Amino acid sequence: MTSDESNWSRSWREKTVSFCRRRRKNGRYVVVSGTPEKILEHLLNDLHLEEVQDKETETLLDDFLLTYTVFMTTDDLCQALLRHYSAKKYQGKDENSDVSCRKRKVLHLVSQWISLYKDWLHEDEHSKMFLKTIYRNVLDDVYEYPILEKELKEFQKILGMHRRHTVDEYSPQKKNKALFHQFSLKENWLQHRGTVTETEEIFCHVYITEHSYVSVKAKVSSTAQEILKVVAEKIQHAEEDLALVAVTFSGEKHELQPNDLAISKPLDAAGRMHVYRKDLADTLNPLAENEESQQRSMRILGMNTWDLALELMNFDWCLFNSIHEQELIYFTFSRQGNGEHTVNLSLLLQRCNEVQLWVATEILLCSQLGKRVQLVKKFIKIAAHCKAQRNLNSFFAIVMGLNTASVSRLSQTWEKIPGKFKKLFSELESLTDPSLNHKAYRDAFKKMKPPKIPFMPLLLKDVTFIHEGNKTFLDNLVNFEKLHMIADTVRTLRHCRTNQFGGEMSPKEHQELKSYVNHLYVIDSQQALFELSHRIEPRV
Repeated sequence: MTSDESNWSRSWREKTVSFCRRRRKNGRYVVVSGTPEKILEHLLNDLHLEEVQDKETETLLDDFLLTYTVFMTTDDLCQALLRHYSAKKYQGKDENSDVSCRKRKVLHLVSQWISLYKDWLHEDEHSKMFLKTIYRNVLDDVYEYPILEKELKEFQKILGMHRRHTVDEYSPQKKNKALFHQFSLKENWLQHRGTVTETEEIFCHVYITEHSYVSVKAKVSSTAQEILKVVAEKIQHAEEDLALVAVTFSGEKHELQPNDLAISKPLDAAGRMHVYRKDLADTLNPLAENEESQQRSMRILGMNTWDLALELMNFDWCLFNSIHEQELIYFTFSRQGNGEHTVNLSLLLQRCNEVQLWVATEILLCSQLGKRVQLVKKFIKIAAHCKAQRNLNSFFAIVMGLNTASVSRLSQTWEKIPGKFKKLFSELESLTDPSLNHKAYRDAFKKMKPPKIPFMPLLLKDVTFIHEGNKTFLDNLVNFEKLHMIADTVRTLRHCRTNQFGGEMSPKEHQELKSYVNHLYVIDSQQALFELSHRIEPRV
């Protein structure tokens, strides 16, 4: 943002110690930089309490809520909001505003915050304590300021308190009784996260050999027996002959019993799950590849390409729809140094990589040239269907899988691909052309109506480019212009999810297709893929 910085240079020299704004042509001011406290103060001053919010202020509020974690902690935000709610007067253009108006503005901001973050706030102790505190404050104030009753009902709705009240119930004579009743209610909102985690579905990898695994989408509450049943079916092996073993990175092995919980948490980095043959339990050697396992890819030839693409879309949409907009912020700024706040995003990125490897795995496990040609044609058609269904994540992954070096070198196979399929693939490839900052993809994606699934690695690249190309702080003030650009890019997710996928007729083979897509068999070693490639088509 070098050119912008030069335009701002005069503003930097003339700014107040703690806050700076820039005037647009229409006479409106927008935040350029400031201290966190001053930005929040400016935001509250500009808020309108009418039903229709000023578009510019609405965008500023959304920018702030999406990116505040970059320049302040949630605890800092909570404390600042409590100070503004309890302050005797404003410091700023609304200094003469009445107290109730100021309180309503704070409560409006809090409602928008809760609406945007949803169940994320369940996991933060500061936010839970803050919501309890400010709720008590509203209960204390609603009799003196009856206009707050609307905000109070909004809080009751958010916190899962559905009982209706009248202002008279909050009179000084009845207030203590009302308070006791309110906080004796079951706080559904605060307990929500603990009730859904057992039914959440996540990815886990079950390794069959050192470099190949079955990608299993399963519930957190899944037992070892349930996981083993899925894997046995996928690799076409008798379940009773197999054992599921947890192997730590230090090499320690622990055989899981049938009723043991197989999954501890998403993206657990503690080790791997392996499948071993029970007759090798003493030595625990991995199940070796065999001729039967190499023919698994034949199943795909009997599947309808449109229906298969539809199942890929359903799978990806489930993951994409679970991504919180803030995950892109955490992923880019790497706050707290772990993936706790980026689990859903990481799963979709992992899925993109898996689909790419799956395409290569299926083709390279097919030793018969004629069948291999059919597989390549099938994947080209699936990629075209993914584009038509507006699933650009799987579309990119399949095209990249076909362009993997171990697949693209199969000259005998590609020579037998019919001309119309080569032409179609060339057209699909052109959308993945990275020249001019992926202009072909961006133009095509822009024309697509939501719902649609973007190519997530490119969206992350855009956010990272803005982050690395611009300073977060200028003269010790928050560079809010940068944060606006990041928030604007992140809002792409919101636009893509304006509508929901649905209404498609499920094919008769729906369950079989769903099982196949949910449990992809993948070889995740480029060296192993190259060995397979040279085995089926040796170098001349």
